[in-house]
Amino acid sequence: MLGKGRKVSGRGETVAANYAFGPHEDDVIIKHRLLTRTTTTRGEPPLKKLQKKFTSLFVELDKDDDDNHADCEKLSKAFLQELSTFEIPLLKSKAVVDANLREKHNFDELREEINRQILQAQSDIETLKKQLEEAKIERRHKEECEAIRRLIAMQPPRSQTLKIISDLEKEIAALDSENTASSRMLELRKKQFALLLHVVDELQTTIEEEQKSLIEEKEQRSGMEDANGGPEPMHVD
Repeated sequence: MLGKGRKVSGRGETVAANYAFGPHEDDVIIKHRLLTRTTTTRGEPPLKKLQKKFTSLFVELDKDDDDNHADCEKLSKAFLQELSTFEIPLLKSKAVVDANLREKHNFDELREEINRQILQAQSDIETLKKQLEEAKIERRHKEECEAIRRLIAMQPPRSQTLKIISDLEKEIAALDSENTASSRMLELRKKQFALLLHVVDELQTTIEEEQKSLIEEKEQRSGMEDANGGPEPMHVD
């Protein structure tokens, strides 16, 4: 028997229920009641009553008295009635067991269906994950393509770009021509400058030689004057 929990006043705490029997004793009692068709501890168990009816009938039949046919018939009817009474709960129990078996079978089928749906859902989830990754990659590619398209759209038209390239090529060709002319002019200037330096060097050499000749000539004149007794007197007109 189960004891009800007692609540301590003022605290709102529930004291743990006290059990008259332990779990093992409860299982034994329940098993005994199922076997003896006893649903309550009061009164005599149905199986015991049926056993008594059967024993009384067997004892009466075992007598060698020829005048006990009425008692045997009465005890037989009482035994059959008790057997019928005992059989009804058995039939009910069998119906309950059959219903439980059907319910268990339905539950097993439902569990298998749920497991199948779970596996299918897991497979669908994996498939959706792959599709999501593919969609992310495709979206990233589209964004990259869109960025490239915007960069291309920001550039000038092809005709304008070709015109700019043509103008630049012409400008480069003109600069090459100018560079070639400048190189030729620079080479010419180098040659002229070298020639000028050569002329200047020769002129300087000539001047130095003339100066040297003048100095020698002057020295010769001075020596001649010294030999003649001094310089000639100046004549005043």
